[in-house]
Amino acid sequence: MTDDLFSAAADSAVRRQAPLAARLRPPTIDDVVGQQHLIGPGRPLRRLVETDRLSSIILWGPPGTGKTTLALAVAGSTARAFEQLSAVTAGVKDAREVIERARHRLGERGQGTILFLDEIHRFSRSQQDALLPAVESGTITLIGATTENPFFEVNGPLRSRSTLLRLEPLDDDSLAELVRRGLDEEGCEADADAVDLLVARSGGDGRQVLTSLEVAIALASDRRVRLADVEVALGTSALRTGRDEHYDVISAFIKSMRGSDPDASVYWLARMLEAGEDPRFIARRMVIFASEDVGMADPTSLTVAVSAAHALELVGLPEAQLNLSQASIHLATAPKSNRCAVAIWTARADVRDGLLGVVPAHLRDASYAGAASLGHGAGYDYPHDDHDDHDDHGGHRPHPQQYLPDDAVDRRWYVPTRQGHEAEIATRMTQRTRAAQA
Repeated sequence: MTDDLFSAAADSAVRRQAPLAARLRPPTIDDVVGQQHLIGPGRPLRRLVETDRLSSIILWGPPGTGKTTLALAVAGSTARAFEQLSAVTAGVKDAREVIERARHRLGERGQGTILFLDEIHRFSRSQQDALLPAVESGTITLIGATTENPFFEVNGPLRSRSTLLRLEPLDDDSLAELVRRGLDEEGCEADADAVDLLVARSGGDGRQVLTSLEVAIALASDRRVRLADVEVALGTSALRTGRDEHYDVISAFIKSMRGSDPDASVYWLARMLEAGEDPRFIARRMVIFASEDVGMADPTSLTVAVSAAHALELVGLPEAQLNLSQASIHLATAPKSNRCAVAIWTARADVRDGLLGVVPAHLRDASYAGAASLGHGAGYDYPHDDHDDHDDHGGHRPHPQQYLPDDAVDRRWYVPTRQGHEAEIATRMTQRTRAAQA
């Protein structure tokens, strides 16, 4: 009895000293903030948990989006036992011990086991393979968490036995709710502009907003967090304090690049960096811009933007300001075309509106036995069989065969401009049209 009381007191003391983000972890999915596309009413993860049909899943998303929180909340919403490992410190031996305990539970009292494996991408291929038999037999239900693309970092066999669930950066409302819960936990209040600044600087990272709040609370003199406390906690001045100006500045940045003004682009970039804007947010917007506003007028722009984003992750600030500056100047001075964006927007709209023609027979899969008897692949003109298929510019000559369904054969979604590289594409597409009409 004394030991139990001592353990309870020790657990309570540890909880009181734990970081705010750890203390606020919700016990069930009903208490989770954000990720409503997964746990909202009728959404996939909620339905799997409520019907007790949870199978192995991979939670994939940026840091601070709640992967560990969600795994713990799922465990708290089921009757299954819960085991947790980190791939940073655990090995195959640890995983096998968990599997053995899970096998005993299942055999002795019919209780299933959830194994939460954080940073699953840190497990080697052979270590991941060691989990396969237990996952396949249902001895354990695996919940893996990773910030890396699971298509590259998780073994194919393990990935195919798991449902991939993508977590998104938290929106402003969710971040503000986390701040409110943190203030309640600490018995504090905060000025509205202080909360706005915390939310604006977090970059969708729930753990970051709570860590910054905890520092600001420690700095507050009378249990009320003010703007100055948040500025010190973030290590930056509040050049902007509200959500409106946050969006106004990024809008000015995007429109300056779109308007081909490199000086204005660098100025707004500097404003954001000096204000403590999350540089990952800036990099993401440039990657989007490269395809939305430059597109095929300068195909290298996407490579430049992605490289800048990668460089940011590799070297961090302040050095990565050079990479972001180079990318913004490249995007601003590049020829512009939004035709790639317009093409996918209008094509998806047409599909949603019912343009769902059947796949032409000559384009259908003919790789399996019996396909030929169905006429699949018959008449397909394989372009590489033409050994004289290069034009005067070194490009492939167009092969005039039908690639669209009959109902859409006359539709055109991509119409290139005469800007930059797109002028050459326009010439090739004209040649293709003429060849098809000949």
